Amino acid sequence: MRISVVSLFPEMVTTIAEYGVVGRAQRRNLVSLDIENPRDHTDDAHRTVDDRPYGGGPGMVMKFEPVAGALQAAKSTLPEGSPVICLSPQGQAFNQATARRYATLPGLLLLAGRYEGIDERLIESQVDEELSLGDFVLSGGEIAAMAVIDAVVRLLPGVLGDDESAGQDSFMEGLLDCPHYTRPEEVDGRTVPDVLLSGDHAKIARWRHKQALGRSYMRRPDLLEKLDLSNEQRVLLAEFLKEQRQ
Repeated sequence: MRISVVSLFPEMVTTIAEYGVVGRAQRRNLVSLDIENPRDHTDDAHRTVDDRPYGGGPGMVMKFEPVAGALQAAKSTLPEGSPVICLSPQGQAFNQATARRYATLPGLLLLAGRYEGIDERLIESQVDEELSLGDFVLSGGEIAAMAVIDAVVRLLPGVLGDDESAGQDSFMEGLLDCPHYTRPEEVDGRTVPDVLLSGDHAKIARWRHKQALGRSYMRRPDLLEKLDLSNEQRVLLAEFLKEQRQ
């Protein structure tokens, strides 16, 4: 997979390819990451990429021409079918389903904005999707771009060391994860649940699913509202709530 990022801070983005899952994927030639800087597409001595907003107001706005030039240069290195995605608080919320969709594509072009935003004419004419990490504001789109890259790359075939890891990510579709434990078996009087020590894989899977349902109910009820729970899931959730009351 080929990924290109348009950013005013290339060094900030390239660090993701030096560590962890993304770094391993790049070393194995499973993904390539390139950065295009809008400053390299300016025609003045100061390499100006921003200007004051029409209508007044605080801050600056990224100019059309240098960003458009960077996008065109980045597109020339990507295969057909690689969408242009702008990281923006105005975008649709990023989630695991979107990450899986992106992981099936041949490439991605991520646009990281800065300042008060990007000239809207560029968004209208050259961006396929706007994407947001959530209802908060970052100083720029680089952190959001890195989050998208990490979430997508780990889903690519052959990237994760454990072939089941990506499957476990999507096993509890739309739910929070279950709790996890490792050695030692007891810490300050707190012990590992007996079922995890049983060696019974069916019981362990059932317990984990129940915990995921229960955690989602307790911490993120909005997630459950989006799901059409099966009868089995409803039974598991009822068991979890009964256990909490005991």
